[in-house]
Amino acid sequence: MSHVGRAFGKDDKGRQAAAQAAYEISCAAQSKRAARVVAGMAVDAEDCAELLAMLGLDGQRPTTA
Repeated sequence: MSHVGRAFGKDDKGRQAAAQAAYEISCAAQSKRAARVVAGMAVDAEDCAELLAMLGLDGQRPTTA
C-alpha cells in the first residue's frame, strides 16, 4: 500500500504564510526581550554592545516589511 501526498492548495499556502509571519513576530519579540535582559545586566554601553554581538543581536529595532 503506497501513500500519495496531496498537492498544496491556496488555503495551505495561506496557512504557511501566516505561520511564517507568526514565527517571525515571535522571533522579533524574543530578540527584543533578550536585548532588554542583556542591557539590564550589562556593566556599561561597551559591555552591552559586546554581549549583544555575542548573541547575534545588534541592539537595533527589527524592521518589518
